[in-house]
Amino acid sequence: MLRLRLFAPALLLAMGSVLVASARNQEVVQLDRPLREVQFRLAGFEVEERAISENEQQVAGMSDYVFRIFGQQGDSAQAFSVYVGYYESQTTGRTIHSPRNCLPGAGWQTVEGGTRTVLVDGRPVVVNRYVLANGPMQAMVYYWYQGRGRVAWNEYRVKWDLLRDAATMGRTEEALVRIMVPIPPTQGFNSTDWQERQARADDLASRVASGLVPAVEQALPVWAAPAT
Repeated sequence: MLRLRLFAPALLLAMGSVLVASARNQEVVQLDRPLREVQFRLAGFEVEERAISENEQQVAGMSDYVFRIFGQQGDSAQAFSVYVGYYESQTTGRTIHSPRNCLPGAGWQTVEGGTRTVLVDGRPVVVNRYVLANGPMQAMVYYWYQGRGRVAWNEYRVKWDLLRDAATMGRTEEALVRIMVPIPPTQGFNSTDWQERQARADDLASRVASGLVPAVEQALPVWAAPAT
């Protein structure tokens, strides 16, 4: 039984990949408007649009994206970035890459990992929450998968929903949403200071997520099937 538990996630992912690859007549669901037109602002923050190179776009495979840096003038301690990558159809070799796999490749290592519940229009929404380090730099990352009527964090459940929707509805469109909040370094270090710096990053990331979920939802294609 223990061995089955250990191999169950890998088995599920393998089954999902095979079934999605074998699905036919996948609908390409284009956005009504580009993601750069998503209206998301946070009071007191200035916004800068950033471009992703064509080579990086080809590797990531997204159909459309928006990448923004938010900052407060004269206060580098209060800053964050928002990335939304949309996939109009997911097929073999063209699926969403988990930040858990991509960020380590860019030099970031996981310090803490888990989930966080944020309130979105009064309802609880669970997202992934990771604390990362890259040399002297540290960051708080929230990310989730959004589309086809769902906001999801569990990547195994995301794969299962993907293969089910591909088989039953012929649709696999989805977006990856990521918030990254740098955690400012300090001269000294103690556990209390570290907890306070994390708490400030969590507060900012939670506020951003609460407004970003409905903003992205408005930009994504309508999903008539019931979310289960």
